[in-house]
Amino acid sequence: MSEHSLDGVGVLVTRPQQQARELVEAIEARGGTAISFPVIEILPRNITDVQRDLDALNDAEITVFVSRNAVEHGLAYADGQIAAIGPTTAEAIEQGGAHVDICPASGFDSEHLLMEAGFDDVTGKTIRIIRGNDGRAHLASALSERGANVEYLSTYERRRPDYTAAELESLEQRWRAGEVSVAVVMSVQSLENLGGLLPDWCRQQLPSTPLVTPAARVLKEALKQYPGCPAILAAGPRNSDIVDAIAQ
Repeated sequence: MSEHSLDGVGVLVTRPQQQARELVEAIEARGGTAISFPVIEILPRNITDVQRDLDALNDAEITVFVSRNAVEHGLAYADGQIAAIGPTTAEAIEQGGAHVDICPASGFDSEHLLMEAGFDDVTGKTIRIIRGNDGRAHLASALSERGANVEYLSTYERRRPDYTAAELESLEQRWRAGEVSVAVVMSVQSLENLGGLLPDWCRQQLPSTPLVTPAARVLKEALKQYPGCPAILAAGPRNSDIVDAIAQ
């Protein structure tokens, strides 16, 4: 395989179906074969339920979006300044017609976002975090410690999908045939769901299957769960970053 080609490489793409298409296209554009196996389903919450929750919240000085899914299902509920967890989330906000006021100069997680000047003095401010039905508590905890009033607004749900026995058998056959060379895992939840969904034989292959991720937290968890796993840290969450990591 050359530095730029993915010829002969089969990539297990575990992203939700809505977000997988562009990554699949990027892999195939470099000559690879993408095998879509979403391990998370993204479902919008009932608008009436979201509006009820919103009515119970205070007006926010800052609204934080923690993912592209949060933007897709929650951009209409933003108040005040808008903060994005990273570049892909910021792009989605801009594409949605809104302006991003706060975004990490580098990195794409809570730790890097908290380093931005816009969060230096948040005492007494109400900060709304748009997210799914659950997620990391680190951002909210850190902002609360700085004196902010942090409120969540859940606009979508993340669920582990169900696969039929036939679908799982088909994946195992392709894996046994050598069609899966590497797996892309974007979050700790994705890693956990992957291990829970795979047939036994496929799960046994994970310790020897390269896992590509843009998140150091995922890499750390992968090595914890599958010691010796050839985990690879991509430079960032963009599709080009993921594909470059696979190619290298």
